Amino acid sequence: MTTVLDRSLRLLEALARAPEGLPLAMLADRLAIPRSAAHRLLTELSRQGYVRQGHDGGPYALTLKLAGLGLTFLAQSGIPDIAQPVLDRLATASGELVRLGVVRDERLVWVAKAQGARAGLRYDPDNGAEAHLASTANGQAWLATLEEDAALALVAAQGFGDAAQLGPQAPRDLPALLARLQAARLRGFACVTESSAPGTAAMAAVVRAPQGQAIGVVSIAGPAFRLDAARMEALAPALLAAAAELAEASAASPLLRAVP
Repeated sequence: MTTVLDRSLRLLEALARAPEGLPLAMLADRLAIPRSAAHRLLTELSRQGYVRQGHDGGPYALTLKLAGLGLTFLAQSGIPDIAQPVLDRLATASGELVRLGVVRDERLVWVAKAQGARAGLRYDPDNGAEAHLASTANGQAWLATLEEDAALALVAAQGFGDAAQLGPQAPRDLPALLARLQAARLRGFACVTESSAPGTAAMAAVVRAPQGQAIGVVSIAGPAFRLDAARMEALAPALLAAAAELAEASAASPLLRAVP
């Protein structure tokens, strides 16, 4: 049963990253699942309404059912009412992409965003739901709040990532990462340039529960030529103010509320 559940979830996750759909053989081979087993699981997921198949044995793709469940959950969490106005104001003030990630089960998951760029180059990545900890400003901001052993354990579990998919300034070893975390602690927020992706920059500050632990991260990200060191320094007060406002409002949202 565990294998069936694990395989089903991996199929859904793979299809979530391919909105145009994927053929059965490609899905099965990519996930190292026997094709016959993948076919049975996809048939059941189709019967339940989570997956559809194109005409004449075409590729499999997600339906909107899973997305609908996610939107329902976010609506019940209070994020649209509580966090979105804060994100919208910060996006307008910065003119860049603003995102909110929440800490859950030793993961940092993006749950909301606001786009402040109205013209010109817009940075709006589709990285999936989970932040890469070592390379992103979001991840480094959160890691900087943890004890060193705890932070390194999370990075070891997730890895430093594929260098070909990251920016040239992404930390590639523990000493480089620890230096970034120390800089974030001294500064009060994390900054990266050409780290999570080439040509981009970002800054992030943690959202803290009343007890002091980090429960989320709010970030500003954009093209590196616009979001340089001087501009990040100028935006820091607005970023920190947004983090404080989200912290104050966190008790009203089950998703933002700290887990005991």
